[in-house]
Amino acid sequence: MKLTKEQQQEIKDLQSQDNKTKRVVAPQLESILFEAIPILDHGFVRVIDYMGDDTSIVQAARVSYGKGTKKVSTDSGLIKYLMRHWHSTPFEMCEIKYHIKLPIFIARQWIRHRTANVNEYSARYSILDKEFYLPSQENLAAQSKNNRQGRGEVLTGDQAEEVLNLLKSDAERTYDNYETMLNERYDGTVINEKKSGLARELARMNLTLNTYTQWYWKTDLLNLMNFLRLRADSHAQYEIRAYADVMLDTLKKWVPITFEAFMDYRVGGTEVSSKGKRVLKDLISGKNINIDSSGLSKREWNELMNAFDLDKKIVK
Repeated sequence: MKLTKEQQQEIKDLQSQDNKTKRVVAPQLESILFEAIPILDHGFVRVIDYMGDDTSIVQAARVSYGKGTKKVSTDSGLIKYLMRHWHSTPFEMCEIKYHIKLPIFIARQWIRHRTANVNEYSARYSILDKEFYLPSQENLAAQSKNNRQGRGEVLTGDQAEEVLNLLKSDAERTYDNYETMLNERYDGTVINEKKSGLARELARMNLTLNTYTQWYWKTDLLNLMNFLRLRADSHAQYEIRAYADVMLDTLKKWVPITFEAFMDYRVGGTEVSSKGKRVLKDLISGKNINIDSSGLSKREWNELMNAFDLDKKIVK
């Protein structure tokens, strides 16, 4: 991750502030506020601002005054109840804003979560940094044979080296052409005083998708958890999961009681259909039940067996 001297100084200045407030604060989150947490090779996540904490959720649920109840155990019980029964609006009362630097292809996947306020770095107005995401070799893998949007076996040796060289050379070549079309280097220097550069809004279309962009991403706690439930999952693409894992840690620092309930009921828990519930009841009672008599599809059956570690009944 590369930060300019100006960015480093800005972070120091922001972190050195000593503002007094009557609003609730999350001490652990305050300790990393504005800090650029490195992700991948050039990316980062920064918490810029937030509103509310665990007590804000309790207060909203009870529509009460002040900070709600005095007992943490009581607050914890209520938050767990809200999470367990899918009560959503109290969690919407808390908000958080991130500054994120990420490859364009991950940004395009990320933006599918249409539940946030987003303001992205403008390549119509400014020149994008000369930085590209290049995967480490352990993250280079072939297309999965049984998952159309996943990875299979890791590439090794000459094949991996060839792919990395192609990614690097293509990114560098297209960026050089980008500068040529602009008639301007990314540091602002003009290449040829006698030439007019192509408009930035046109020149940018030549760049590769591993070029880095940046944005401010603001969302409420409910939709942050919905995002993390999908993107911090082991089945998510590695690159977006790297960001989600760091954001999961900021969630823990921000609302630790909600984090615990989220990990228990959303991440560690599982949903069971009415048919699946009936299958589990039959298995517990000792009945001889199989996929044919269950009424479940092969995928549903295997997901149910996996969720409860009933591997001996997995259907190949």
